Amino acid sequence: MENYTSRKMTREEVKVSDATAAQLVLNKSLRDFKKAQLLLQIDQSLEKRDKETFLRLTEELKEVC
Repeated sequence: MENYTSRKMTREEVKVSDATAAQLVLNKSLRDFKKAQLLLQIDQSLEKRDKETFLRLTEELKEVC
């Protein structure tokens, strides 16, 4: 039978892990916010029948998603 030992994370490793998790959450939040803003602007461009703005915004949306 093999002996498996679990190693506790050092405080520095926990800090790095927490910072990485926080950065991932922040990045997702920013992406979601940008996507929502673009969708609103796309709707407005459709209402105004502004094809040029619509095309530009949909390209931006593709990059965000």
